[in-house]
Amino acid sequence: MIKIQVINGPNLNLLGIREPDIYGTLTLKEINAMLRKKGDELNMHLDFFQSNHEGDIIDKIQDCYGKMDGIVINPGAYTHYSIAIRDAIAAVGIIAVEVHLSDINSREDFRKISVIKSVCVKQIWGKGADSYTEALEVIANKVSEGKSTDL
Repeated sequence: MIKIQVINGPNLNLLGIREPDIYGTLTLKEINAMLRKKGDELNMHLDFFQSNHEGDIIDKIQDCYGKMDGIVINPGAYTHYSIAIRDAIAAVGIIAVEVHLSDINSREDFRKISVIKSVCVKQIWGKGADSYTEALEVIANKVSEGKSTDL
C-alpha cells in the first residue's frame, strides 16, 4: 500500500466559506473524504494534516521521512515565499506534488511565483478539488515506475 501525506497550509481550514467564487464551496473535510475514496481506488493510505503555521508544516514534512511514499501539498500563501518548506521537501527526498485549487497563473502577479515548484515532480492548479485527485494519480504512477524525486 502506498502511503501518502496530504498537507494543507494556511487558511485552507476555511474552505467552503473562504472566497467560494475562487476556491469553491467544498470544505476541507469534503475534499479529504473525496481523496480518501480516490486513495482507496489507488491502493493508498492517506494521512491528512492542515496548519496555519509554517514550522508545523515543516515538522510534518520532516516526519514523513522513511514513513511516507509521497506528499501532496497545498502550501497556500507559503507557496510564494517559504524557502523553509521548499528546503524541507528537498531534504526528505519523497515524491511531492504541489496543488492549488485556483488557477494561480491567472490571478495576482505574486501568486504566479512558487518557490516550492522546483522540488516537486509536478504542480497542478486550477482544477478545484480535482487538483488533489490528479496529484494522487501522479504519485501512483511515479511509485509504479519506481521513481522517487526525479524532477
